[in-house]
Amino acid sequence: MGARRSLLNWRSLRWSIALLVAVACCGIALTVGLLVHHSTYEWSMNDGAAKARVALNTALSADSGSGLCVLVTAPEDMPAALVRMVRDNGSGHLYEQYDGYWTRMWAGKRMPGGRLAAVWVDMTSDRNSRWALDRHMWRYSLVALAVIVPLSVLAAELPNRRLRWVARTARCIASGDLVARTGTGGRKGDEITEISAAVDSMADSLQDRLLSEQRFTADVAHELRTPLMGLVTSAELLPESEATDLVRDRVRVLRALVEDLLEISRLDAGTVHADLRPVALPDLVRDSLARTALDAHLTAGAVPPAVVETDPRRLDRILANLVVNSHRHGAGPVEITVEDTTVAVRDHGPGFPDSLLADGPQRFRTGAAERGRGHGLGLIIASGQAEVIGATLLFSNAADGGAVATLQLPPS
Repeated sequence: MGARRSLLNWRSLRWSIALLVAVACCGIALTVGLLVHHSTYEWSMNDGAAKARVALNTALSADSGSGLCVLVTAPEDMPAALVRMVRDNGSGHLYEQYDGYWTRMWAGKRMPGGRLAAVWVDMTSDRNSRWALDRHMWRYSLVALAVIVPLSVLAAELPNRRLRWVARTARCIASGDLVARTGTGGRKGDEITEISAAVDSMADSLQDRLLSEQRFTADVAHELRTPLMGLVTSAELLPESEATDLVRDRVRVLRALVEDLLEISRLDAGTVHADLRPVALPDLVRDSLARTALDAHLTAGAVPPAVVETDPRRLDRILANLVVNSHRHGAGPVEITVEDTTVAVRDHGPGFPDSLLADGPQRFRTGAAERGRGHGLGLIIASGQAEVIGATLLFSNAADGGAVATLQLPPS
């Protein structure tokens, strides 16, 4: 289907090359045709004039004509333009068409005493030969065009296919597949090979940076975990006071941050796997909402409830993060809608920022200030866990305001 769509795309490189070749061929055919036509016409006129002058001299020397050409002496029997030309210059020739088809070449001369004499030769066969030459030239030009243009389309297919492969690889890299490569290696070649090598180099650089970022996140999380446990223990030993409550609250926030970083590092490393089993989706959503202890309105439309093949623990983590994100960064009421195998979580706040809608959630970026405070990791974890269970998590804004996170689970 994709190949057919590419074939029908008139703006593709294939058809651009074919159009360029067609225009070039037409330009060459037109130029050559006009040059040949003009040269043939000039030669025909010169040759006809020479024949007419020879015939006139022959007719004058024979006094009454040679029998092949009739000597005309009455000005009224000559073309008016020839008469003027001969009277002004003493001699001349004129190409004339009459009766809509026949053609003649006249030659005239002013005799002593002012008498005019002229003869004509038939040029119809010569004119027909020129017409036949023009027809043959245009006919064979069209035949050559009909052969060359398809051949140019076929010749353009190889670079076109190589460019499509480079574009396909670039899209794979953009979608997160950083191991995708064009496969050009270190070969030297044309511009397409240079583009392919540049795409591979870009992918290598992105992969190195991503791996470095993942290693940094994992190292930081692991290094913080040991002193954090000491802080948690020490905070529990502090005497009860307002300052102690503040310290314990900040320690809990720090502990949650470290646990989120560890979870992200495991997701990045690809060491987590889903434990799939059939579950009733509305019941699981209801239980997950109850565990968050947050206020939200649940609407489950499917009767009987939809059964999905998923990992309940990871799905619970996704839903909890989405609900917490709606309360923390949005505004009530928060609505959860379960429709078949789709779960939508919506708030009525300012909505997701444009950067999140365009590029997806980013680490330690919460978007616009009106979206509230946070570390920007909740949606990252939700997206990562959704990928583990084979689901799709989409972010959008409602037409009448509010952020909408839609989780599409694969059918069982």
